[in-house]
Formats: sequence, structure tokens, C-alpha cells
Amino acid sequence: MGMPLELNTMIVTKGKEIRLEENWFMLEKEAYRLYPLHIPLEVKKTIEGELIGTASIEKLEWAEGKTKITYQLIALNSTN
Repeated sequence: MGMPLELNTMIVTKGKEIRLEENWFMLEKEAYRLYPLHIPLEVKKTIEGELIGTASIEKLEWAEGKTKITYQLIALNSTN
């Protein structure tokens, strides 16, 4: 039996990100998702929404049907 997996090339937060410190955030998403690590990715609140900034994912964890990413915001386009 296969494992469902989604490949993502952008971080979509839907406002559920948790600030860990300064420019470091953690985001937990339902299902297993694969993201590229250590390269700049766009950060948006929604898929069709305005670009918030650029981030680099430094850690990705899969457990219990969820994906948890830890990323560093490297450029901010908006303060909202």
C-alpha cells in the first residue's frame, strides 16, 4: 500500500504559523507533504493571496499523518 504525499514549492500558512523566535517559525499541516529544504520559498497566507515574504525551510518532520516544518523568514514583504 502506498503513502499519499503532496509536493509543495511554496509555504501557505493560513495564519497558523507559530513564532519560535525572531525570524523562526513552525507550521504544522495535515497530511504528508514534501518541501525543498535550504532554498528560498515564497510565503503566503493563502495560495492566491499576497506574497508575505521569502523563507528557507530548515527542518521537516513527518509523524501521525501530519507534516511539521521549521523555517526561517529571510525576507519580509509586508508587516501584516
